Amino acid sequence: MASLSVITPSYRPDLELCRDLNVSLRRFGSMDVTHHVIVPAADRKAFAGIGEVHAADEYLPRSFLRIPGNLWINLRSPTVPVRGWIAQQLIKIESVARSQDSVVLLVDSDVTFIRPFSVDTFYYDGEVRFYRAVDAIHVGLPRHILWHRVARKLLGLPACARIPLNDYICWPMAWDPKVVRSMLHRVEEATGKPWQSAIASQLHFSEGILYGVYVDEVLGGVPYSDNRMLCANYCDESPFTEVETFASNIAPDDIAVMISAKSGTDLAERRRALDAIAISVGADIEQQGAERDRGRE
Repeated sequence: MASLSVITPSYRPDLELCRDLNVSLRRFGSMDVTHHVIVPAADRKAFAGIGEVHAADEYLPRSFLRIPGNLWINLRSPTVPVRGWIAQQLIKIESVARSQDSVVLLVDSDVTFIRPFSVDTFYYDGEVRFYRAVDAIHVGLPRHILWHRVARKLLGLPACARIPLNDYICWPMAWDPKVVRSMLHRVEEATGKPWQSAIASQLHFSEGILYGVYVDEVLGGVPYSDNRMLCANYCDESPFTEVETFASNIAPDDIAVMISAKSGTDLAERRRALDAIAISVGADIEQQGAERDRGRE
């Protein structure tokens, strides 16, 4: 039987967002979906009851020591501190690599599910759904271009001057644990280092781009790929207000919405917006059902 789990790295400032995510997952996810929440050890008690809670330290090598300022020192290469953003990505990758599920969804705390989903949403005929937005990275996205360059270096691939490039970053992000394990083996072969040290030595890195470049350019792609993210996104770094406009842009197959934690949206306003979106989506689902019933008559 195919199986699916959800992994969410989080921390105390996002506690209520993570709580709302877990509630939506329990409402819309199938009964067999497990939610793994990975937080700093000091935050485990605060997150108790929100899925299965794990300490972040468990997913990093013992050579990584936390220091003030949301930084880590890798004793294998102590000259450059590891930023918290990079360490979080290492934790995500390691948590998926350990999984024995068919599919793992990487879902940040600021995502909320709005429609039913199951392993069948992301797994078909033995293949995990692969998100690829063809030629979506252009010269106006310099960080994405840099992430591509870093991924190619880590994978031992030749430099590529081609622009535009494919984008692989999405919410939620579905990964195949078997592919992740083979990807990490490739990184170690190409760099001659433990994969954690190889990635931690980078100042810029995207786990989604690394996975995507590996699938496309090392594995030669997969049969089950799509350019639909299945999630409506609000990425602005200003408070979310346009509920009706946002709701009208939610596609019929979107199973989630993401209102960025960086938007600074008040929690009460965010919850009111999500309630309004849920009502809108619910009405849409009822209308679709009525239309299907009329079609059967």
